[in-house]
Formats: sequence, structure tokens, C-alpha cells
Amino acid sequence: MKVRARKMPKVHVVTLGCSKNVVDSETLMGQLQANRIDVVHDAANHHSEIVIINTCGFIESAKQQSIDTILQFAEEKKQGRLDKLYVTGCLSERYKSNLETQIPEVDAYFGTRELPKLLKTLKANYREELLGERILTNPAHYAYLKISEGCDRPCSFCAIPLMRGGHVSVPIDELVKRAKALVSKGTRELLLIAQDSTYYGLDLYKSRKLAELMDRLSDIENLKWLRLHYAFPSGFPLEVLDIIQKKPNICKYLDMPLQHINTRILTAMKRGITKEKIEALIQQIRERVSGITLRSTFISGFPGETPQEHEELLHWLADVKLDRMGVFTYSHEEQTGAYALKDTVSEIEKKQRADALMEMQYDVSLSLNQKKIGQTVTVLFDRKESGFWIGRTEADSPDVDHEVYLKAEHITESLQGVFKNVRITSAGPYDLYGDLVP
Repeated sequence: MKVRARKMPKVHVVTLGCSKNVVDSETLMGQLQANRIDVVHDAANHHSEIVIINTCGFIESAKQQSIDTILQFAEEKKQGRLDKLYVTGCLSERYKSNLETQIPEVDAYFGTRELPKLLKTLKANYREELLGERILTNPAHYAYLKISEGCDRPCSFCAIPLMRGGHVSVPIDELVKRAKALVSKGTRELLLIAQDSTYYGLDLYKSRKLAELMDRLSDIENLKWLRLHYAFPSGFPLEVLDIIQKKPNICKYLDMPLQHINTRILTAMKRGITKEKIEALIQQIRERVSGITLRSTFISGFPGETPQEHEELLHWLADVKLDRMGVFTYSHEEQTGAYALKDTVSEIEKKQRADALMEMQYDVSLSLNQKKIGQTVTVLFDRKESGFWIGRTEADSPDVDHEVYLKAEHITESLQGVFKNVRITSAGPYDLYGDLVP
């Protein structure tokens, strides 16, 4: 007598938000595949019985995008195009009870640390032996490596601790194991991410261990680039700079969210740092790591920010000339420290201030890029698109930074995941153009 095998459902995973969410979705997909469940990611035409939406709840626009996506798939469920709809991630963690009432079409909501519970609902087993195993959603030559979860910082504007919990570091040996597994499968660039990477190790080892971690990871054979993201400026471990300068496969790149420069605003934000300390830190960074690329993010329109304080930030950025920059408009988040402050800057004014900051950065970026014309740089190519091979230098992280364009018409080989030397022939504010060096 033949026993009919149970047909496993097809699952469509939709990821919204930051790179930390991407890693969570990749981990979920790895677990599903280990349970012999067919899974696709962000597919235009998914034809799946089950949809899992990994949501973001960081700022108002991200929350609205998550809600709109949930409503879109809830409508598909109503029309019979899918059987089950599940929601996980930051928005679900923070607003689960509200969402259950307002969007009852969702079969279940899960928090940021409820992967085993989600898998159980799908009749799948949580495989502890697969810890760190993932299905990469981007080209395999680069991957994000999440070194910790959660955050212990008291920033008054930020709801991340409410959604992700307190800081929990992943042990160094475990991270080295995960990194080696990725490199063995073709990953050549690892991007270290966390809510606060500079806090790494304090919970496990009672001291900051980011430098030791980077040193260990940089010794992995065939790892060509190691890139550091989300370095909190207060308490920054300066020994990290020595490792970046010393190790040739660690990118001379640092992503350090500063948020503002006015000391009064920084105090209201509870950032634990002043304008003078930020300036001293940037000076040390540039002195100790020659040619380092500095990326940062800022918030426009924080409660009480005066036009003069906005102008102070604008002029400071024009003087300091950061290599890369992003700006968020302030989002009034309930249950955060700043929620008790009156949101004094209108949404229109917030956007105008943000636009002014980015317009200033446009000029800075164009000037810095034009200085690269004639230089030869190493480029890691990510994709072919619209007649160009498109890649990045060590000064650029995927999705958020500049790109290098190379005409593809006379190139017969695939360059995806390949490092090539490129001579820069022209430059715009955010992109470089060049030719292969023979």
C-alpha cells in the first residue's frame, strides 16, 4: 500500500524595512526550506498558498508601508487567491493587539523573536542545528551579518528597544562560524549590522569586543571585504580604527548615525554626546584611518529644533563634508521619550529642512566625486542593467551609497560578484562612470 506524501504549501515571504529584517527573512526561509517547504521572496507573481509579511515599524512612513502591504494581501485572501496570511516583524511586535482588531483577516501576528512559534504554526520544526543558516535574497557575493539583536540605548526618538528588546550579542565563535559558511558558498563581502554595533560584546564579555570580532572575521580565507555599519558615536571603541587601518580586507568605511550636531538637540535626543565630542571623534577617525569614507544619518525637525539650530547643522555639514549622508524627517513615536515633547515643527517644514540638507550634500558629493576622475579604483560588480555593469567601490555599501557604471557592450563575461579595476572617466553627485583597466 502506497502512502501519499503530504503536499507542502508554497510560502511567499515579503520583507519590508532595513537590512536587519532582511537577515530575519533569510533565516526564516532557511528554516522553511529545511522543512521541505517551497518558499519564494518578494515575488511579483507569487501564486502561493501562504504569505508571511515581515514588517517595519521604525518611522511613520515605514509603518504606513507595512500596513498598506498587509491590507493588500488581506484583500487577496478575501478574494480567495491565498489561504493563509501571517505577519511578523517590528510593526507586529509593537502593535499586535491593535492590528488583530483592525485587520482580522490576518491569521496570526508574531513578534520579532517568535520564529519558533511561527514555524510551529506552519507545521514546521525549528531546526536549532541550522542557527545562522539562511537563503540569501541578494546576489550571493555579499551578505549581511547581524552581530547582535536589540538595543540598550535610551535615544528619546527611537522605538527600536520597544520592538527588538535589549541588546543581545552573538558570540564571536558563532559569528565566525556563520561567516565561514557564507564565504564557503561564494560570499566575498560581509556587512556587519546591528542596532548598535559598537555595544557589541558588553553583555557577553563585559567589555566592547567589536575590534576583536572584526580582527577574527578578517582572517577568514577568501573574504575580500568586511564593512562596518551602525556604529554609535558615544562610547565608540577607538581600537576599531586600528583594525580598519591595519587589515587590507576591512573596508575603510564607517557608517556612524550622528542624528544632529547641536548640543541642545543631542541632549534632548539623549544621545550621550556633544558637538565638541563628535568633532573630536571625527578628527580622530580621519587621522587614524587614512582615506576613510564616513557615512551618517540625521533627523530634521526634532521637537523644538529652531531654524537657527537647523542652520547650524547645515553649515556644519558643509564644513565637515561627510562622504555619504541620509536624512529622516522626525516621526513622533508613542512610548518614546520624545513623545512627551510637543512636535513643534510642521511636516512641511520638516521636509523643507531635510531637502535643504540633501541639497547641500548634493554639492559636497559632486565635488568629492569629481576629484576621483582619473583615479583607478577596485569595483565589486553587483548586476547588469540597462546596458551597464553596475558595481561599488569599498567606499559604498549596497542600496544606500554610490555606484560605478561600466558600459557592457563589449564585455562578454559575467562580472557579477567579480572584482575589477576601473579607471574613473566621469562623475555625477551619486554615481561614477569608468572603463576597465586592461
